[in-house]
Amino acid sequence: MLSLHDRGADLSRRHFLKVGTLGLGGLSLPWLLQQKAAAAASGRPVRDKSVIFLYLHGGPSQIETFDPKMSAPEGNRSVTGEIQTSIPGVTFGSTFEKLARLANKLAVVRSYVPGDANHDIKPVVHKEFLNANLGSIYSRVAGMNHPRTGIPTSALLLPRAVDPSTQEGTRSFGNFASTGLVGSNFAPFVPGGGGNLLQNMQLKLDRDRLGDRRELLAQLDGVKRHIDQTGEMDALDKFQSQAVDVLLGGVANAFDLSKEDPATVARYDTAPLVRPDMIDKKWKNYNNYVDNAKTLGKLLLLARRLCEAGCGFVTVTTNFVWDMHADVNNAGVAEGMKYMGLPLDHAVSTFIEDLEARGLDDKICLVATGEIGRTPKVNKNGGRDHWGNLAPLLFHGGGLRMGQVIGQSTANGGDAASERVSMQNVVGTIMNTLFDVPELRIARGVPDDVLKLVTDSEPIRALVG
Repeated sequence: MLSLHDRGADLSRRHFLKVGTLGLGGLSLPWLLQQKAAAAASGRPVRDKSVIFLYLHGGPSQIETFDPKMSAPEGNRSVTGEIQTSIPGVTFGSTFEKLARLANKLAVVRSYVPGDANHDIKPVVHKEFLNANLGSIYSRVAGMNHPRTGIPTSALLLPRAVDPSTQEGTRSFGNFASTGLVGSNFAPFVPGGGGNLLQNMQLKLDRDRLGDRRELLAQLDGVKRHIDQTGEMDALDKFQSQAVDVLLGGVANAFDLSKEDPATVARYDTAPLVRPDMIDKKWKNYNNYVDNAKTLGKLLLLARRLCEAGCGFVTVTTNFVWDMHADVNNAGVAEGMKYMGLPLDHAVSTFIEDLEARGLDDKICLVATGEIGRTPKVNKNGGRDHWGNLAPLLFHGGGLRMGQVIGQSTANGGDAASERVSMQNVVGTIMNTLFDVPELRIARGVPDDVLKLVTDSEPIRALVG
């Protein structure tokens, strides 16, 4: 925990400033930063890149998103029509007007096969991938915190990260924060999700009450207990100072959207696109649609801020919204794409333009998909049901090859007509973006199961060259 003493209080040990565990197994923050710097200096095979996995929970339709199939019979083709993109001969579903203009900056996969039609949270967490969030796997190699900024290397952003009025994240289909076989120490940080770590990053006293910097540093709890007694005071001073810099600045500020330019926050905001009064309240998932519209854009903005601060893997998801059955719970495809597609189009296009303006498009990779796709045939109520043979998949940035459509689907949009892209290929692409895989093979201290997962997962070759 973090506690600050008042100058007028008794300076007994229990009143000293405690920069304690930050939820990291009892290690003091200065000690942690020292160890992470040492790990970085030892040549960890981690690239200076980040991945944001935008998880479209519930399973979006491949046809109404990026493969409209307008030559197919009615009932198969996109119920929302199509729109020409900036790539000649390539169309998207008409909901995606902004992304269509940016198609030359995207890579769309039309032969992605998720493998089954089950609602779960694959491939972000899956039994084939150590049953751990992919960010936890990344942290197991990269370390739990960035060696320079101290920011967690993996984060999970749910709606409450940007709006406390939203619902808790659903766990009905799996735990996005699962660490599986990787170990609980490597859980992603969940802002807005409760727990001590978020509270630890909030200083409860005004800066002017912190007093002299040297006095503050002198009271860092536990440093001498964890740093060797070799008299290397230069190193001690360095990491004590860095610990305070982390607490007073970078880490807490990265999670705080009030530190962002208000014009940028407004630009990302998806709430005006789908107001609560625009959504039919008869659907049981009404609140899910509202939360999605209220938060999606700001979640991507927050993800960008975290990556800028050194976070390597960010999972972004809103509550279960893409289930388009046209049943008592969910709207059908035509109506549902208004609720879900419009915010997605706006948020992702704004994100792409923002990354390019900041020169971050090579450093940050965006991956967007869900756990399943949708049946090629619209059901009698105007919805599409679960489908495991094909699903939409989109990439942007990260140094990958953009401006292309990878693979083809069958005439009805239900199956892959070219070489299939699998979950393993998606994971392989992510891992090859984050790690220097040949160097990882010879790195010390990487568990065998983690090493096998990273090195055995083949990337999508059309993306990595």
